[in-house]
Amino acid sequence: MYRVNEIFYSLQGEGMWTGTPMVFVRLSGCNLKCPFCDTEHRAFTEMTAEEIAEKALRIGKDCEIICLTGGEPLLQTDDHLVEVLHQAGFSVHVETNGTQELPEFEIIDWITLSPKEDFVTHAKVIIEAQSEVKLVFREAAGEADRNLREAQIERWAKLSAEDHSLQPCDTGDPARNAELLAETIDYILRHPWWRLSLQTHKLLNIR
Repeated sequence: MYRVNEIFYSLQGEGMWTGTPMVFVRLSGCNLKCPFCDTEHRAFTEMTAEEIAEKALRIGKDCEIICLTGGEPLLQTDDHLVEVLHQAGFSVHVETNGTQELPEFEIIDWITLSPKEDFVTHAKVIIEAQSEVKLVFREAAGEADRNLREAQIERWAKLSAEDHSLQPCDTGDPARNAELLAETIDYILRHPWWRLSLQTHKLLNIR
């Protein structure tokens, strides 16, 4: 049984697949407590892999991509779940902080790594495979902190992935968010191997 917070059909709002229809399976629970987390993922309903696939097929119409998210989905994602979703015809994407092992045998088709090592303790990335790297761009307090932030960011730029994107942290304050967005854009223009990722689902007021 898997602890499922919610299953819904929407557009991917972040990263390389922005704007693409997907069925999202939000699995309950996370092993980290990031200070900027804006997702409610603690409530859950227990479901089998087959029940998850059946609901995804029912609400996803002709959609061929399913995205396992959280919380931290790799706390629960295993070979059986991925196999059942593949058999249902889905390409399986996962959004992970990278601190948990990937399924041993079943291949996940797209891995979005959003590392949190630079923000919280006990968040060391242990997975070695990633399709894209999506990093939160945080506020910096002074020149020394900006230099530290740049060193931290550029460490992740060295990972082999199809895409590297920076996403401004949502501070909850529109004025501060605007300033941080401008700073993120400036950083990317000076480091053009990065790409901008926005939480477009919030801008569009969709899930």
